[in-house]
Amino acid sequence: MLDSCKLKSACNLPFFCNKKINTAGTSNADVPLPDPGMYQLDITLRKGQSLAARDRGGTSDPYVKFKIGGKEVFRSKTIHKNLNPVWEEKACILVDHLREPLYIKVFDYDFGLQDDFMGSAFLDLTQLELNRPTDVTLTLKDPHYPDHDLGIILLSVVLTPKEGEPRDVTQSLRLSDLHRKSHLWRGIVSITLIEGRDLKAMDSNGLSDPYVKFRLGHQKYKSKIMPKTLNPQWREQFDFHLYEERGGIIDITAWDKDAGKRDDFIGRCQVDLSALSREQTHKLELQLEEGEGHLVLLVTLTASATVSISDLSVNSLEDQKEREEILRRYSPLRIFHNLKDVGFLQVKVIRAEGLMAADVTGKSDPFCVVELNNDRLLTHTVYKNLNPEWNKVFTFNVKDIHSVLEVTVYDEDRDRSADFLGKVAIPLLSIQNGEQKAYVLKNKQLTGPTKGVIYLEIDVIFNAVKASLRTLIPKEQKYIEEENRLSKQLLLRNFIRMKRCVMVLVNAAYYVNSCFDWDSPPRSLAAFVLFLFVVWNFELYMIPLVLLLLLTWNYFLIISGKDNRQRDTVVEDMLEDEEEEEDKDDKDSEKKGFINKIYAIQEVCVSVQNILDEVASFGERIKNTFNWTVPFLSWLAIVALCMFTVILYFIPLRYIVLVWGINKFTKKLRSPYAIDNNELLDFLSRVPSDVQVVQYQELKPDPSHSPYKKKKNNLG
Repeated sequence: MLDSCKLKSACNLPFFCNKKINTAGTSNADVPLPDPGMYQLDITLRKGQSLAARDRGGTSDPYVKFKIGGKEVFRSKTIHKNLNPVWEEKACILVDHLREPLYIKVFDYDFGLQDDFMGSAFLDLTQLELNRPTDVTLTLKDPHYPDHDLGIILLSVVLTPKEGEPRDVTQSLRLSDLHRKSHLWRGIVSITLIEGRDLKAMDSNGLSDPYVKFRLGHQKYKSKIMPKTLNPQWREQFDFHLYEERGGIIDITAWDKDAGKRDDFIGRCQVDLSALSREQTHKLELQLEEGEGHLVLLVTLTASATVSISDLSVNSLEDQKEREEILRRYSPLRIFHNLKDVGFLQVKVIRAEGLMAADVTGKSDPFCVVELNNDRLLTHTVYKNLNPEWNKVFTFNVKDIHSVLEVTVYDEDRDRSADFLGKVAIPLLSIQNGEQKAYVLKNKQLTGPTKGVIYLEIDVIFNAVKASLRTLIPKEQKYIEEENRLSKQLLLRNFIRMKRCVMVLVNAAYYVNSCFDWDSPPRSLAAFVLFLFVVWNFELYMIPLVLLLLLTWNYFLIISGKDNRQRDTVVEDMLEDEEEEEDKDDKDSEKKGFINKIYAIQEVCVSVQNILDEVASFGERIKNTFNWTVPFLSWLAIVALCMFTVILYFIPLRYIVLVWGINKFTKKLRSPYAIDNNELLDFLSRVPSDVQVVQYQELKPDPSHSPYKKKKNNLG
């Protein structure tokens, strides 16, 4: 259908074209149809008129989707609080043939809820005259209520035949330049949200609880909420991918958080990236339109990182020169060269076997999504097959060695969103280079197996010193994800996890108290002698020394085969129960109204649920650091504790406190826009919690799917 569907991008961006065609205007009936894949459809979304009101205030926040053959090829920006929106947005799409109509669907954006349907229409492409601009007026209808008047959408379209180009199979070894431009980002937009100034007061107390939402194409980011202020200080940094060579428009909206009701709109602004020079940081003070105040940003446009897609027969690490260049780039001698460039990841997505049948025909149309933080790439779709072969190679730039590679298999559906077939999550530090393995696909919660296995071969090359330094700065934040829903099982799970952490402290207190009560005279006597010795000889350096000894003790227990770490079956059972409840929630998600009535209670419960998760995760991460759950991080902790012990032993405490205080007081003077962080919390954020440990565990494949393993040096 769409040429862009042969190799899809995770953002579903339209297929942008640069060629200009000059041919005489004719109708489709007068000209023989060109070869498939040779139509260019240029669309200008003009405006809407008399659209349906979907919000309580008698307005809507409309946006438009274009679909062809069940594939979303364009999504407009959202126009807030307007029933007569003006978009004036353009899209250029390559079309294989004209049999499939262009579907236009309009939705009302609802933050935190399911977007409301506002009507749809379709455009028959066979009725368009070639090479002639046509103004089209489409009447929106709801198939369930055909008598309702939902307004109209105005478009301008031009359909152009393109000259046939022979498709040479041998050229599929590498993606063509056209594919690269369409599906791989060309640069990185680094944005630092500094502060807001004199924002509009939206609450009765004369203040607001502001947060900011950013959007570039289909990429979105939401800042944290700053309570009770009109001059918030965010100091948040994030990156967007830049797909268009000429830049793009970043839509920015400011909101006031309201518990129990719809958030208030404070104002909007835009950043035109085409007006900014590259490889330079720009400080922008943006006036909010439709509101009051300013936002202060830092925006930097840089060249794209190392990201590519190719066929299995051609990949970087099998080319000896490319491999040597990659090894040289991440050698120990290049520690201080581009600290953000930590490593290189290559993922071979080979095939899958025994997938779930998602269609009524007993087959599926599987494709694979490969994600590393915010970098997402997709394979092509293999139609009507439960044992697909993709044979694709993906390469990524690694910015954090503690990232988790996620590979998800979906079933492509023409008329609705893709069906989930299975998923695996693989921490980069657990990868065994050059080994082809069969990974058992898991459910959405990554807690248990689903049907099928996927064969992957993964290589990761990184600089250990850079990786260690990056551990002490904040993790990269993911773009806006689905907000947490209230779940009885999740709330109970987080409560039990926190209770287990608290019980560790309670049991330790009981143990100490038993020493005071002389329940066991030998133990109490030993504790008393140790107490006298430590107090009499106590020095500050002994604190990191004790932690260092504890880490070392656990390490020798593990290598000697006396590992007392037990598999956390309690968390596994709770996660499985949560998956069952998640399935029930998905089936009932369309029953709206009840959620709206208890919105305030739900929000409070979700906050409690999240707080319990954070507290429990904090305790579990400390435990897992000393348990050597991630050896790289435990070794890093040993190095840090050795340094602290030596420093505290040789340098007087007053000097250490003096240096720390001078650094803290002068930090904002030296770097006014520095991102605040806590190195210890940043370190612990890389340590997996017990829930993540269960999610990242590799399941044993069924004997009928014994993995075919091989090393690169055994390849003939």
